[in-house]
Amino acid sequence: MKNPQPHWLSLDKKALRTWQMLKLRRYLGDTVLPFSPHYRALFREERLRTDALRDFSCLRHIPFSSKEDLLKTPRDFVLAPDERVLKRRLGNIVGALTRGRDTVKEDLDREFRPLMMTSTTGRSADPATFIYTGHDIRILGLAGARVMRICGARREMRMLNMFPFAPHLAFWQTHYAGTEFGVFMVSSGGGKGLGTEGNLRFMRKLDPDIIIGMPTFLYHVLRAAVDEGMRCPKLSKIVVGGEKAPAGMRRRLRGLAAELGAGAVDVLLTYGFTEAKMAWAQCPCEQPDKNSGYHLSPDFGIVEIIDPATGEQVPEGEPGEVVWTPLEARGSVVLRYRTGDIASGGIVYGKCPHCDRPMPRLMGEISRTSEIKEMRLDKLKGTLIDFNRLEHVLDDCAQVATWQLEIRKVHDDPLELDELILHVQKAGGANAASDEAVRNILYRRFMEETETHPNRILFHGDEDLRRMQGVGKMLKEERVVDHRPRPGAPAPQLNHA
Repeated sequence: MKNPQPHWLSLDKKALRTWQMLKLRRYLGDTVLPFSPHYRALFREERLRTDALRDFSCLRHIPFSSKEDLLKTPRDFVLAPDERVLKRRLGNIVGALTRGRDTVKEDLDREFRPLMMTSTTGRSADPATFIYTGHDIRILGLAGARVMRICGARREMRMLNMFPFAPHLAFWQTHYAGTEFGVFMVSSGGGKGLGTEGNLRFMRKLDPDIIIGMPTFLYHVLRAAVDEGMRCPKLSKIVVGGEKAPAGMRRRLRGLAAELGAGAVDVLLTYGFTEAKMAWAQCPCEQPDKNSGYHLSPDFGIVEIIDPATGEQVPEGEPGEVVWTPLEARGSVVLRYRTGDIASGGIVYGKCPHCDRPMPRLMGEISRTSEIKEMRLDKLKGTLIDFNRLEHVLDDCAQVATWQLEIRKVHDDPLELDELILHVQKAGGANAASDEAVRNILYRRFMEETETHPNRILFHGDEDLRRMQGVGKMLKEERVVDHRPRPGAPAPQLNHA
């Protein structure tokens, strides 16, 4: 049976936002405010009424939420239905008369009872947990099936899921996307599950059409497959998520797929975060390095783009911070959640020029404000370095196979200056450029992007870099690590001689 088209696909920007605000008012009045300890108190404190939220600009009346808020009182963000309210709702539901009170009670139980938990990875802050109910899991599946359709998947395809087994959105989004869409899928658990050899064994047996996982780990596995002389001729889509994949990384993945005997391969990006309880995807483009934008689901949530300095909404197509407000969530719920993620092309409305879907899209590169770090490289002042840009610089360097950026203190002394060490595995094998030539290229590229350069560039073999990145051991491979010691803490282990 063909999926019916959602009615919101026919709405223009103004009508879509009006409909979203109507849905938000109902969601707040019927679901969030009666059952959320945090937002019930917040709306009372701010003297905020749902009927005051008339248009999109009125969202500014709702205070922002942040990860710090979640970490302080996580239980206050979980919808906790009041038994008296549910009894009144049960007594007023027409379905209770037609289908029986017990059936309606079971429906309410599935809507609000906690069933699953995911967690943030805790790289830039302590991990925050998020609770799912049966209702959330259903939405997770529907959002995932949309990701499959946007990526151009077909049900007869075979998919290999290399995300690690973990209470992490990337794995569960992929799992429920596959089951809801109806594609044959095998989940390997990534490197932590079966290791590199186990994933290669699955590739041989499954001969997948689609491989999905963290880009750094997929790169490692595909390189190993090439080294073993494997063939993977059916591979047509590589879907990456969980961390950034600059154009250089995508080109390398396509190149490895070609060496495995695959034809034209789409390398597709996804974007999601724990607090949204879903992810979004980019559709295939004729120009492989072009970003089509992350196709959003406006019926499941509202995405705003704000100026991170002022908190004000920015015009369509302007860069800014991604802010999320759900329209369907149960379990853990956050309103106007500041992600700390910057979309360089903002949000745009109208038909996608690549797939013709009339869905709002997040455009450009997604970077994290937490990856802009201050380093004291001289005695006078701190220097802000954007590691988001440096990742692009390094992935776009043809002479580099893989890398890790390490921030340390000189002599591991907390009072000393900072130093930046770049660990590199050269590309090209026996035909690789000399160490000195690669150093010169990297020094020049760093100066062009940051007006500074690494204190040292150290070269390593494949096994050393995999160990340092935590390939197969970490949930996310570590490409930027901050080893600056804190006063009173033991010095970290050195990654170099």
